[in-house]
Order: sequence, then C-alpha cells, then structure tokens
Amino acid sequence: MKHWILYSVAAAFFWGTWGVVAKLISDQVSPFTNHLLFSIGMLLTLPLVLKKLSATTPNRKGILWGLVAGILAVIGNIAVYQAFTAGGLAAIVIPVTNLYPLVTIAIALLVFKEKLNWINGIGILMAIPAVLMLSGESLLFDNPGAFFNSIGLNSGNDRRWLLYSLVALFFWGVFSAAQKETTNSISAEWSYVSFIVSSVVIAFVFVILGLVNLQLSVNTLGLGSLAGMLNGLGVLASFAAYSAEGKASKVTTIAGALQPVFTIILAIILLNESLSFIESLGIMLAIIGALTLSYEKPPVTQPL
Repeated sequence: MKHWILYSVAAAFFWGTWGVVAKLISDQVSPFTNHLLFSIGMLLTLPLVLKKLSATTPNRKGILWGLVAGILAVIGNIAVYQAFTAGGLAAIVIPVTNLYPLVTIAIALLVFKEKLNWINGIGILMAIPAVLMLSGESLLFDNPGAFFNSIGLNSGNDRRWLLYSLVALFFWGVFSAAQKETTNSISAEWSYVSFIVSSVVIAFVFVILGLVNLQLSVNTLGLGSLAGMLNGLGVLASFAAYSAEGKASKVTTIAGALQPVFTIILAIILLNESLSFIESLGIMLAIIGALTLSYEKPPVTQPL
C-alpha cells in the first residue's frame, strides 16, 4: 500500500478522535479560546518532528505557504463560528461546510493539473454524499424541503450565516490545496512547523485583542490541549500524505470522508451514542469511496 494512503487514513483517525474530544468542551469555550488551546496542544507535538528538521533545509517559498495554510485554516474555523452566531442552524451549516473537499478537488484538477482515472471519479461520487450523511445533522434527509427552503435566498431574512458558511467551505478547501503546495517545496516536518508558527501567532493576536477567556478550569485546559494535539497530529499526517506524493484531490477527499467515520465509531464506544440508518449508509459509502480513490493504475511496462 502506498504511504500516502496510510497517512491519509491516519489523518482521518486523528481528526476523527479530535471530533470526540472536542465535543466534550464545545459548549464551554469560544472558537478563539479553542484556537489558543489547539495551539498549546500542537506545541506539545513538536518533539515528534524536531529530529527530522535538521535532515532538510527549508526554503522561503515553502515556509510562506505553510504560514498561509495556517491562516486559511483559522479563517475557516472562525467563519463557521460566525455562521452559528448569525443564526445558522447546525443542521445546515455543518453539511454545507463539510463539502470543502469539492473546492480542493477543483483546485487540484484545474490548477495542479492532477489526473484521476474513472475509478477515482466513482470514489469521489460516493465520498461526497457520505460526507453529508456523516455530518451528524439529518435535516437534509429527514426533511429535504425544509433544508433547501432554509438555504433559499428569496425571503427577506438575514442570510449572513450562509455567506459565512460558504466562506468556511472555501477557505478550508483552499487550505488543503495550500498544504499540497507547501510540501512541494519543503518536507512534511518543516511544513508542520511553519503551520504551528502561524497558529501560535494568530493565538497571540486573539489574546491581545481580548477575544480569549483565560479563566479556564483544569479539565477544560487538559481536554482542549489534548484536542489540539490530536488536531495537530492530523495536520502532520496530512502533510506527510501530500509529501509522499499523494494527490490533493485524493488525500483531502479520503481524509474528509473517513474522519466522521472514526468520530461516529468512537462516539458509539465512548459516549454510548447510537448509529442511525443514514450514518450506517454513510460509513459504507465513505469506506468504498476511500478504497476506490486509493486505486492507481499500475505503470505500463515497455517491452524489451
């Protein structure tokens, strides 16, 4: 099995586990405080990459792209929070923003000129519906009319939440593409360090602006830091997948589809949550989609 496939699955696992831990404190901290905790957690993962940093020399282009990737990710996270603040329903905001792999796929095909075979195309067609089914919100399937009516722009209601949701979708998609561009210039380890630097700088800005609540309980600090470590390991694994010649269109879609699979399975085991029919179907589609996306035609050997 190609290394990029293993790293993509590892990214999905770490992000999926992060999803379970993040649930435990999601109603206790703002996204700005959350980002500070994430940055602390990611700093704790630095010993994993420090030894390999000396093996390669970074260049300015790669470091710059790593910093940009961090900024893009944070903008997407804040946009989601603003969507909820502006009145967006989780049942609509989450499925919409979870479609960010479509943006990455478009960039990969149009800008990076990546090539996919027809089997990979089937994988994408199966993985995208799986992302919707595994979003944790079933309004789209329970009452499609209400879902699309809520998105409709004909009424005079405030639709800023939809704009924020689309901003998050766009920036998360570009973030994944920026990760691939980063690893084209520097190693996965240097890519991760530059990402962390960007994240820490933004966290300091949030603190200076008074957006962060520093009065945290030991439990919140511990769980938030753990979530940050898991999120960081997911970012590191995704950088490793891109560095191992994984295509952006494949890595992003596989990780995006399998992430909620791990979250749901762990939530069932650890939080005693139940599994719905829609989620069961989504898990099946996500796994099949990931398998078909991982398929690569064997190289054609020339006769001697």
